[in-house]
Amino acid sequence: MKLNRELIVDAGMRAFAERGYVGLSMRQIADALGVHAGSLYYHVKNKEQLLALLADRVAGEAYDAGTAALGALSPAASWEERIEAQLVALRASLLARTGAPALLAASPAVLSPAALALMERLLRTLDAAGVAPDTRPVAADTLLSYVTGFVLQEQAPPADVQPPADLAERYPMTVAGAGSDPDTLFRTSIRLLCAGIATDRTPVR
Repeated sequence: MKLNRELIVDAGMRAFAERGYVGLSMRQIADALGVHAGSLYYHVKNKEQLLALLADRVAGEAYDAGTAALGALSPAASWEERIEAQLVALRASLLARTGAPALLAASPAVLSPAALALMERLLRTLDAAGVAPDTRPVAADTLLSYVTGFVLQEQAPPADVQPPADLAERYPMTVAGAGSDPDTLFRTSIRLLCAGIATDRTPVR
């Protein structure tokens, strides 16, 4: 096997899913690939650069998923539908990889090109919708943060706790909403966020 950066990133994605950032080491990746740890540094100079590459991989997959989702829309789709399509695709992409939300959350700090492209497309969608310039970056950041937080909760292991028998009686409205379908909950949440964003836009004729 000829070692290259793509193979290292593949192994890094698997290791990150199993151990997270703290437990990730170059030696573990080398062992998984059956090579000496020193040989990795010809392709990836350190753990920080590896993290940047992992974040870029996650963001790139999400960007491609969003491209496909937008391509499936009617040309007459509203700006809200275009936002929803991008974010539904982003959620699905993040759900497909354990630990992906944490990597995407770290991507701005490492200036991931794919993450920047993801944000730029979202900003352009908001711009085309007539959202005020000062509001656009806040709105885009809020939307992306909501998606990463939503998926983090979805990927969290279920709590092994037996709820009190009188829970529904004490908190009826909270318990009634706890069983909501995740897909429906997600789409409804995005539409509510878009409704809020719509209050600070100039309709485009």
